[in-house]
Amino acid sequence: MALKINQKLVLASQSPSRKMLLEQAGISLDVIVSGADETVPESYTPAQTVECLAERKAMAVELLCHDRPIIAADSVVSVDGMIIGKPENDAAARATLRRLSNRTHDLYTGVCLCACNHRQVFHVVTKVTFYPLTSAEIDEYVALGESTGRAGGYGIEGVGVMLVKSIVGDYTNIVGLPVAETLRRLRAMLDS
Repeated sequence: MALKINQKLVLASQSPSRKMLLEQAGISLDVIVSGADETVPESYTPAQTVECLAERKAMAVELLCHDRPIIAADSVVSVDGMIIGKPENDAAARATLRRLSNRTHDLYTGVCLCACNHRQVFHVVTKVTFYPLTSAEIDEYVALGESTGRAGGYGIEGVGVMLVKSIVGDYTNIVGLPVAETLRRLRAMLDS
């Protein structure tokens, strides 16, 4: 299996982190934001939530460019099986980080791949443990603005790396996309 994908892909996500990860892997891509509805039933598990949203984003973009390979993704943070959404403001970001302090949480990313008239949906989970965080550390981090629009209120690829004591699993999944698994699955779809 070749490591490189020589086709220009479509990323159905407005996440600059996902775009950066794919470009670092040598992928040529266009970004098309799906505008898909992101509400799901409250009864959905974190895995069901991210898979449903990733597939919904891919299907919306597939209508616009059905002849090109598409990658869509969605991520959530979960503690004790409960989804922690993106903080709406700085106060919510501080509350989220207090909840994650000195604990392990799961970061789920759902991915939907569309290529060669096939669709494949999967998810990856990475366990992230935070250091104990003081109120001053939380305030300082939130003031940096990295919490905005981020699952769990942090970004590990920035200053947020200072919050993380350990991870078990795929680092790129925490950034926003399990790159190796995504591209290997896509390559297999394109080669079939």
